[in-house]
Amino acid sequence: MTLSGKTIGFALTGSFCTFSRVFPQAEALVKAGACVIPVLSFNAWALDTRFFKAGEVRARLREITGEEPLHTLEAVEPFGPKKALDLLVIAPCTGNTLAKLAAGIADTPVTLAVKSHLRNERPVLVAVSTNDGLAAAAKNIGALSGARHYYFVPYGQDAPDGKPRSLVAHFDKIPECACAALSGVQTQPVLV
Repeated sequence: MTLSGKTIGFALTGSFCTFSRVFPQAEALVKAGACVIPVLSFNAWALDTRFFKAGEVRARLREITGEEPLHTLEAVEPFGPKKALDLLVIAPCTGNTLAKLAAGIADTPVTLAVKSHLRNERPVLVAVSTNDGLAAAAKNIGALSGARHYYFVPYGQDAPDGKPRSLVAHFDKIPECACAALSGVQTQPVLV
């Protein structure tokens, strides 16, 4: 499967420490010929952190994609009715977002984008980044792993000595996993 000519939603949630590893993956999707539509959670849109100022995040995504980042419920709701996306990537996907998706809660731009997109039976690619992946978030990863149209970027423990429950996706695999998800295939192994 090629990414050329595909329209890919690229959603960021609040795992701010991983943004520097995620931006190059959005860029790789663009270089592969995809039209990338950035979507930001409320926090990713608004919060200044020690990693990035919110304005820097928005500017970087504009620079990479040539598109204005979407950040409201009203902006993402049409994804479903318009069949706007071939694939929706969530990178990084926090434990909070995992929980909302597993519970069917669609009250943020990212979770509503997923709900709207899934109505078309199209794939969602999840790149987890959560300090409680082997604790409270584990059940939500499990629930989504068994749900239709959800695919995961391979993930593993990022700092087992200092953060033994933390899981982070291998973000560099996003382009490869995007191709696989578009073909209906889960990249293996999932746990690395």
